[in-house]
Amino acid sequence: MSYMALYRKFRPTRFSEVKGQDHIVKTLENQMRTGRIGHAYLFCGTRGTGKTTVAKILAKAVNCEHPVDGEPCGECEVCKAIAEGSSMNVIEIDAASNNGVDNIREIKEQVQYSPATGKYKVYIIDEVHMLSIGAFNALLKTLEEPPEYVIFILATTEVHKIPITILSRCQRYDFHRITAATIKKQLKDLMEQEQVDTEDKALEYVARMADGSMRDALSLLDQCIAFYLGEKLTYDNVLEVLGTVDIQVYSDLLDMILSQDINRVMDLLEDVARQGREWSQFITDFLWYLRNLLLVGQGNAAEEALEVSTDQLKLLQEKAQQVEENTLIRYIRILSELLERIRYATSKRVLVEVEMMKMCRPQMEADTNSLADRVRQLEQQLEKLLQSGIPVQQAALTGQNQAAMQSAEVKPEQDPVEQLNEKFPPAKVEELMELVDHWRDVKRNLSPQMKYCLQRATLSVNDEGTALRVLFPKEMNVESGYFLEEPERIERLKQELSRQSGRDVELEVSVMNKENDDSDMINLDCIHMDVKIED
Repeated sequence: MSYMALYRKFRPTRFSEVKGQDHIVKTLENQMRTGRIGHAYLFCGTRGTGKTTVAKILAKAVNCEHPVDGEPCGECEVCKAIAEGSSMNVIEIDAASNNGVDNIREIKEQVQYSPATGKYKVYIIDEVHMLSIGAFNALLKTLEEPPEYVIFILATTEVHKIPITILSRCQRYDFHRITAATIKKQLKDLMEQEQVDTEDKALEYVARMADGSMRDALSLLDQCIAFYLGEKLTYDNVLEVLGTVDIQVYSDLLDMILSQDINRVMDLLEDVARQGREWSQFITDFLWYLRNLLLVGQGNAAEEALEVSTDQLKLLQEKAQQVEENTLIRYIRILSELLERIRYATSKRVLVEVEMMKMCRPQMEADTNSLADRVRQLEQQLEKLLQSGIPVQQAALTGQNQAAMQSAEVKPEQDPVEQLNEKFPPAKVEELMELVDHWRDVKRNLSPQMKYCLQRATLSVNDEGTALRVLFPKEMNVESGYFLEEPERIERLKQELSRQSGRDVELEVSVMNKENDDSDMINLDCIHMDVKIED
């Protein structure tokens, strides 16, 4: 006889054998005992949680000749026929490939005939959300008022795609993700029956990798056993087969990122690539590690959501004290965006390396989360300087710490009006200030797109005082390009400025560079005009 996969070999045949769905099993058993059997059921939940299995057990229970306390006996001819798939009373339909109106019409024609043996005809429609709108409409009337001997069981992983008219005609049962502890216990019991020697940590990891799906867990375990057939299945063996990484590696990686050691990070990624690990799985596991660290820092209530051992929880608690919450959130955001892009990327390793560099160097980003991380790094550097006994001012003067130098040598800003008075004659200063006074009215009359792009621009004046200059920050490639790539928009801005001031105005638009991004530049945006109150 050919080999049978574990998830098929150990498929539950009784309600009591179903794991992790006690809220559903208890309800169905009570219905069987009291005879309060519904005519339409909707089983929804993620893959591998037991929807089809429970549907078949329910089909047995309603037709069993000798039920025992709501359970099918499994010994009568009806139970055996359903288990073998030869019963004419249980009709399984795959809605993914039979989703048309004609397929539903065939069902409507068949329900007219009562069962030859047993009490009920049971229609199990899997992936019911794949039915077309016409097929759903054709099913409505039959689903609402079927013959007394017909039961419909609809199963789906995407309940939001099912019309409300169908939902309102069914008893809905939501299958939960099975906890890692429940899966691990089931795997351990099955391995004892199979007489396979397994390490407890290996089963724990397989249970976590299954992500709440018992079928996935059994399939992964089947794969690992086949690779190391006849040997003890260890934790390292499971990591090798599944192409994943030990959790200690993620702890070390986080330490490297926090210390900004890019060289060691790149060496670690080289090891991951050389071992043939899957990049998507590597990033996913790192994400879960950071998520667990974040939850540990929220207190005992959040720790209950963690499915880790006591030893791992202790390590996570120690590590969480070393990392700030904002830093973890920034890392999670970067990795989540990376995981979305990496699925369709051809050079996955390059993407991973770039994002890891970004995590090490927050100055590569301009958002508030990275700014907080940069402040944290500056504080750490400053603390190291103080601990080493080097005066901060001395370190700034000798160039040992660029960030400390910038904070130690802050020059008081000169008033822009004083700068104008020093550089230009009074008549020219008065003219420039009048143009600045009109600048607000100019922006008010522009299109929304132009006003948006000018929000972060700086208004300045050229060295000769003959033209106003609109300078965009270097990182604003999109906003500056909006003007620089379309000269007519600059002309529109110039015309509006001339119209408001009543004189011809020269206007220059450019991006800040080292030549004009210095302390000598006169920033006209800093001039505070008096508020004019009109009657």
